[in-house]
Amino acid sequence: MTVGTSDAATQLAAIVPPAVRVPPIAAAEYATRIAQARTRMAAAGADALLVHAGSSLRYFTGVPWEATERMVALVLPLSGDPILICPRFERGSLDAALAIAADVRLWEEEESPVALVADATRGAGRIAVDPLLPFGWGERLRATGATLVDGAGVIDGCRMVKSPAELACLSEAKAMTLEVQARAAAILRPGITASEVIRFVDAAHRAIGGGGSFFCAVQFGRATAFPHGLPGDQSLHENELVLVDTGCRVHGYHSDITRTYAFGNVEQDVRDIWDIEHAAQAAAFATAAPGISCEAVDAAARAVLEGAGLGPDYRLPGLPHRTGHGIGLSIHEPANLVRGDTTPMQPGMCFSNEPMIVVPDRFGVRLEDHFHVTDTGARWFTQPQPSIDRPFG
Repeated sequence: MTVGTSDAATQLAAIVPPAVRVPPIAAAEYATRIAQARTRMAAAGADALLVHAGSSLRYFTGVPWEATERMVALVLPLSGDPILICPRFERGSLDAALAIAADVRLWEEEESPVALVADATRGAGRIAVDPLLPFGWGERLRATGATLVDGAGVIDGCRMVKSPAELACLSEAKAMTLEVQARAAAILRPGITASEVIRFVDAAHRAIGGGGSFFCAVQFGRATAFPHGLPGDQSLHENELVLVDTGCRVHGYHSDITRTYAFGNVEQDVRDIWDIEHAAQAAAFATAAPGISCEAVDAAARAVLEGAGLGPDYRLPGLPHRTGHGIGLSIHEPANLVRGDTTPMQPGMCFSNEPMIVVPDRFGVRLEDHFHVTDTGARWFTQPQPSIDRPFG
C-alpha cells in the first residue's frame, strides 16, 4: 500500500473481514486459570485472592466489567466455589457474561459490599489483594481484622504467560490493525486533518471486525516529537513526518501498532534517525529469548542509540521511556522492557517493541510492533516497517 494514493471511501469499501474468526476463550481455559491461581496462592501462603473489576476479573471469570464506584469483585478461596460480589441490580448483566461456576453474592445500594467480602473470607489467614483495588475498600476490609497481602504476584504470574488461545486473539487483532494502518496511509493528502484520519481508522477497525479503535493517535511534523502528541487538531502538509499509533481488540485482547513515515520528502537527518530507530527495534527483538531478563532487552535497544551518539539513558535526543510493555487483556501490563525489571522471559510472554527516538521540538520516530517469546527466541506478530518511504512494503 502506497502513501497518499487513495481515498477513505475506496479504502473502506475494499476491506474484507477475516472469513474465519478466532473463537473466544473456552470455558475449560477459565478453569485452568482458576487452578493456576490457586497453585500460586498456595505457594505465596495466601488463603484467598480478591480480584477487582477490570481486566483481571475478565481473565479469571470472562466478565468484561470495568471498575466503577460500585464493587464487582471475585473472591477466590483456596478451595470451594469462587465467589462473585455484585450489585443486585447488575446480576443479569453479570450472569450473561460469566464463564465459570460461581457463588454470586449480591448487595443492595444501602449495603456495604466490603461486608460481603469480609464474610466470604472469614477464616482466611491471608488475603492476596489485587493491586488495583481502591485503597479505601482495602482499608475497610483490613478494619474487619483481615490480613491483606499483595496479590500482584499471583495475578501477574498467571496473566504474563499467554496460552495458544490468547496468542491467537492477539495475532488476529494485530493483523487487523496492520491492515488498517496501511489503508490509513493510503488516504493521506495535503490538508487532511488528524481527526479525519482518526475517524477513518475507527471506521476501518469496525469494517474489518475489530469493533472500532480502542485508541488512535495521529501526529504530523513537530507533534511527532511528543510521545503522546499535542492537544488540538492538525492539518497535514507536504514533506512532513507522519506518526500513527492505534489498536483494536479481539475478545478483549489488544493490538497496539505504531508506524512513522514520510509524506513526501523529509530531511536527511530525519531519515538517519529513522534508520537508528529501526536498528534499535531489531536489536531488542534479537535479544529476547527464554531466560533473558526484560531489562536486557531494553539495554540492547539503548546500546544501539548510544552507539549512534544519542542519549545516554533517558536523555534527549534519545529514548525517553521504556523499550516496551507487556500486552494482553490490558494494553499495558507486566512485564516491562525497562531497566530494573529483572523478570526472566518465558515462552508465551508478549511484548511491545517501541524504542522511540525523540529529537526535542523537531520530530520523533516510533516503530512499534509486538513479539511473543517461544522456546527458541522471539517471534513477531507483525513484521516491522521496512522503510520510511514505503512503510508497508
